[in-house]
Amino acid sequence: MSWSQVDTKVLHVQAGGEEFVVKSAGSQSHHIGREITAHESFAAALVRLDRTGRLIAADRSRNVLITTYQPGVLVEGTTHELNAAIHTQAGLVLRALHDQHMRVDNDYERHATEKTFAWLDRPHQIAPHVEAEARRRLAAYVPVPVVLVPTHGDWQPRNWLIHEGRLRVIDFGRFDFRPAATDLCRLEVQQWAQSAELETAFLDGYGRDPRDEKVWMINLLREAISTTVWAYQVQDSAFESQGHRMLSEALARFEGRPAPAVTRQSEADRSPCAT
Repeated sequence: MSWSQVDTKVLHVQAGGEEFVVKSAGSQSHHIGREITAHESFAAALVRLDRTGRLIAADRSRNVLITTYQPGVLVEGTTHELNAAIHTQAGLVLRALHDQHMRVDNDYERHATEKTFAWLDRPHQIAPHVEAEARRRLAAYVPVPVVLVPTHGDWQPRNWLIHEGRLRVIDFGRFDFRPAATDLCRLEVQQWAQSAELETAFLDGYGRDPRDEKVWMINLLREAISTTVWAYQVQDSAFESQGHRMLSEALARFEGRPAPAVTRQSEADRSPCAT
């Protein structure tokens, strides 16, 4: 069940009459370590709610973990992807993850912007005038203290399963403490861009809107930059086009301009995000 553009291998295994998921990665990958940390801590709350798989065993030194297998089909690419009821469930489950812990961090925003400048220093095909505008917006942003919560890091339909009408969650490989709103970035530029009803349904499930407009604009800009540069590096031209569209939309938001028309990308889900 592996994705082709990373070195992580994901296997569906049967043993002793039970089913499991085995994940492994190369020594340079940090995603398995993040996932182990999630399962040893805050993912346990979703296990109790029967919304994610249970950790069976893990070895950080070998970058391997084993969880129980979850039945169901990926929401992405099915009729469930644009189903309001599924997005309501997604909001409800995400709130259960976020609500477990929170802390104020004075340096998070500064570090996140520094990482985004580092993305722009890598090879890319962003037009010079667009890069200049993006750098200007990043430089002008004054970091503020933000509240961090345990986040999934890749909250979107490709990491949601649906089984008998119940939503379940997979892949905590980007687990970390971040502002709650960062888990909404990918939905904003993908599914919600196609239907405002989905955003409303999600927030109904979540119970509130965690986004602060000033910080949200810079979140979307950082996300767009990392997406565009990363897609160029892995030579995914379709996804790179998605990144350029995201970048144009993010910059337009600063000016209060209408965003360009959305063109759906079937591969618009692999962004490394800015942090």
